[in-house]
Amino acid sequence: MLFATNRTPTKKSSTISPISKVDRKIQFDNQNTKPANEMYFCKRKGPGDYTEIGGRNFFKALKELEDNTQILLYIHGFNNNPEPDVFGRAEDLQKLINKERGENFALVVPLMWPCDDDRASRFLDDYWDDQKAADFSGAAFSRMLAKFDAWRIEEAKSENPCTRRINILAHSMGNRVLRNAISYWGRNDHYGMVPLLFRNVFMLAADVVNHCFEPGRSAALLPSTTRNLVVYYAGDDLAMPASKVANVKNRTLSRRLGMTGVEDINKVPKNIYEVDCADFNNRFDSPKGHSYFLNKGDFTSPALLHMLSAMDGGRVTPNEKHHVITFIES
Repeated sequence: MLFATNRTPTKKSSTISPISKVDRKIQFDNQNTKPANEMYFCKRKGPGDYTEIGGRNFFKALKELEDNTQILLYIHGFNNNPEPDVFGRAEDLQKLINKERGENFALVVPLMWPCDDDRASRFLDDYWDDQKAADFSGAAFSRMLAKFDAWRIEEAKSENPCTRRINILAHSMGNRVLRNAISYWGRNDHYGMVPLLFRNVFMLAADVVNHCFEPGRSAALLPSTTRNLVVYYAGDDLAMPASKVANVKNRTLSRRLGMTGVEDINKVPKNIYEVDCADFNNRFDSPKGHSYFLNKGDFTSPALLHMLSAMDGGRVTPNEKHHVITFIES
């Protein structure tokens, strides 16, 4: 499994030049939540077995996938360790996609940022630490976007350019990482503008404020990077009230996008859609109702099925700014 991360490495092979960053073993300390200033492009061969392959080899591997295979970049939420949380969910997500659309429909590629996973009594401390890590990770993730954009421009000049479709699924606080990366990238590399890179951006249970897409707000640039931006939310997502309370420390008491949807859908760009998932979120993630994008037994989450439909046809259905997904277990 390919992945990229700005976690701080603990061990690097001394037999490989530190400049090449190719084919060397690399490890990460789960308790070190200090974000690195750069992204490490890697391949996971098994649990805890990681090899750094470098950015160019990473992009080349994505280009060489089967024709028409799409990419689904997965940015995880807070309180997740690489093993078993991030990679475990990425593998489950890949299996469900293969089941629903076939093995060559899309490749899941985790993008990891440094967060902690301590005992429940330290929930608030973990939340604040992870929130800081998410904020500081924006710079490293924006550098990854800049590298990809430069590679894409170079590819466009070749005889066989890469035209692969790229999508993003950001979950929970992973949406904060995504928001910060796009904002940093646009502000520092594109004079306040950003290019269209993605086919779909899926923001599920997003732990960001619900007015973030409005002009001048923190995620105002994000809709410009994608054809479709879909917000999945649930009013009974129990992680969202906890997030709201936790943010009181930062003197921020605002409603979360993952609980209410967009504050005013008429004030945001027309390519933003919101999907109410309150009918089924707790059935697929009991009791919190927060990670409802995978499966319950043999049933695939309606949220994931909705995403796959948008990836397949390039359009969000139904073509309505706001709609509700229902689920009937039979």
